[in-house]
Amino acid sequence: MVHLNMQGVASKFGRVVSRKKTDSDVDGGLDGGAQLPRVLGLFDLTLLGVGSTLGVGVYVLAGEVAKENAGPAVTLSFAVAAFASALAGLCYAEFAARVPKAGSAYVYSYVTVGELAAFVIGWNLILEYIIGTASVARAFSNYLDNMMGNVMNETLSKTFPMHVPFLSPYPDFLSLGIVLLLTVLLAYGVKESALMNNIFTALNLFTVATVIGVGLFKADLGNWNIPKDKIPAGKNGGEGGFLPFGISGVMAGAAKCFFGFVGFDCVATTGEEAKNPQRHIPLAIVISLIIIFLSYFGVSSVVTLMVAYYDQNTNAPLVVAFEDVGMDVISKIVSVGAIFALCTSLLGCAFPLPRVLYAMGNDGLLPQFFCRINEFTQSPLSATLVSGVFAGIMAAIFELEQLVNMMSIGTLLAYSIVALCVLLLRYRDPKPALYHPDPITAESRSPSQYLGSLLNLTRISSPDKATTRVSEVAVFLFVAMVFATTTYIVSVEDQLNFEMNWQLYGLIILGVTTCLPVLVIALQPQDNPNIFFKVPWIPLIPCVSIFMNVYLMMKLDVNTWIRFSVWLFIGGLIYVFYSIPNSLEGQKDRLARANENDTKLRSVK
Repeated sequence: MVHLNMQGVASKFGRVVSRKKTDSDVDGGLDGGAQLPRVLGLFDLTLLGVGSTLGVGVYVLAGEVAKENAGPAVTLSFAVAAFASALAGLCYAEFAARVPKAGSAYVYSYVTVGELAAFVIGWNLILEYIIGTASVARAFSNYLDNMMGNVMNETLSKTFPMHVPFLSPYPDFLSLGIVLLLTVLLAYGVKESALMNNIFTALNLFTVATVIGVGLFKADLGNWNIPKDKIPAGKNGGEGGFLPFGISGVMAGAAKCFFGFVGFDCVATTGEEAKNPQRHIPLAIVISLIIIFLSYFGVSSVVTLMVAYYDQNTNAPLVVAFEDVGMDVISKIVSVGAIFALCTSLLGCAFPLPRVLYAMGNDGLLPQFFCRINEFTQSPLSATLVSGVFAGIMAAIFELEQLVNMMSIGTLLAYSIVALCVLLLRYRDPKPALYHPDPITAESRSPSQYLGSLLNLTRISSPDKATTRVSEVAVFLFVAMVFATTTYIVSVEDQLNFEMNWQLYGLIILGVTTCLPVLVIALQPQDNPNIFFKVPWIPLIPCVSIFMNVYLMMKLDVNTWIRFSVWLFIGGLIYVFYSIPNSLEGQKDRLARANENDTKLRSVK
């Protein structure tokens, strides 16, 4: 009896966490809730993606990676990072065309994977955007303080010292004020926020174009091919040449450069505010990624051609580079451009957060307080104010260096879930009303029938319930093997070389085993919806994206995973005690079951 009860509880819990939204009603709202005004065009969305991504990193990252990791081949590092980001961007673009709703990866996973996965992603995005806003505000404050001779640092450290581990040495009231000012702007209205973002992003792009155009006049091709014997004593120049630190240095640099592309996904959170989301959001994501790559590639080329890679300044490489070649005016322009970049980065981090809270509140997974639309501003005012105050407090009192990796793990997990959703939707039966698979016993099929299902020997042209089941099992086997393979690679990568040793044999075996589910997926029939944008080369692109994202997640330190686990534990308590009882999808499910039971009772009578 106890066993049966446990089975019943497990079955009920499984049904609850796997319930999904329908993706058929994308204009009126999946739950019929309040709607945000559609005021953002393609130009606004593209500049939002560029502004949120092309931040202060373009002024710092190129020089830092060139000096410490890749040398002149930092351009290749940015190319690899752009490739990894483009894979995720393509997946985001398809889902933006499928599900143009506020909430980004949260809504995508709700439509495809289920409620629990959606809550995990949404909860994770909240942390990512809060930390992103707080860290950029702190960087903004530090940059301004440095320009003023560190007056604020010295004064507040003496007046309001805080001797607490993991906290700032002093309360940074300037960063708090910056976040609160931005919160007021965001609360005032999305149209005004977009206008401000457009202005700052345009000025930022003008600065980048100036750096590239003027810097080429001071370019020296010899800096890309410095022989080892010409490297000054005491400089870490590696082996010299274009690849002084080898391919491993390029890939290490790519891991750093990847996070310079984080932020374009904020475009996907504007699904309810875009004028033509199915068309404009995919286009904005693709165009913004192209602009971002060209900017990073151009700046990294110029800075390494102007100054030898081993002489790069890691804190302000562009500013110092132009000073070294006697162009002080351009150096000052770069300093001002960095302020504009910080403004756009700050806006890009703060803009999506209220939209995620709004989407989760609208679905009943968080309090309805977050989904209220103010009549005057036509924006989620409550969500904006709460998130702004919380991020401002964090910016003021926390030492954020140890939390920066939390942004990375959240973003990579979101990218992986979206790529996973692409696979699941492409191979899912497009007739969900007919998809009620019954348990299939081992005795009901012969080995040849199992093989026929795995390899689709009958060449079925469109998905049905059998091919859907096969593809879903293959997808989750692939994900499991990706975790096993990437964990193995991280643990033995220092021992891997071109010689045949046991580490390489193990990698080959794991690699082949990881590819087998991909082959099974590729042989299954696909659903090809009539949407504006679809990811090409399915299942290769989503699978490669998942692998690269999980690999980068595995490269993060243990403390990041511990803090991430604590955050998920808090979210789990909220989901169990609040979200499950109040979920709108759950209320619909209970109502439908009650009506079904009433119908059965009437038929019996």
